[in-house]
Amino acid sequence: MRQLIVALLLGLVAAAACAARPPAAAHAEAAVPDSSQLEKELQGLPWKKFRSVLEAIPKLRADIEAYGPLGWQYVQAHYATYGWKKNIDKLDDDQKRQLAQLIRSARAAR
Repeated sequence: MRQLIVALLLGLVAAAACAARPPAAAHAEAAVPDSSQLEKELQGLPWKKFRSVLEAIPKLRADIEAYGPLGWQYVQAHYATYGWKKNIDKLDDDQKRQLAQLIRSARAAR
């Protein structure tokens, strides 16, 4: 009888611990994406989707448009090998999350 009560209590404690954990999706959404991983995913996009993602992030778009029309030409020629990590590092956490979401959406639209 005593073992049954202990087993039930342990079961209740385990159930409470599982219920207290946030869902994995909510945890992943709250975490700030890694700049290196974002860079790799961004470079893996085709040009049109890559450009649409960058145009949606004002800070990244401004960095390119600072060079005028030649900026976009240079980016098109080198976007898959250019080091985007330093530009991504300059983004705040919300912008990084937005970038990650845009990359996921662009990849899913293939």
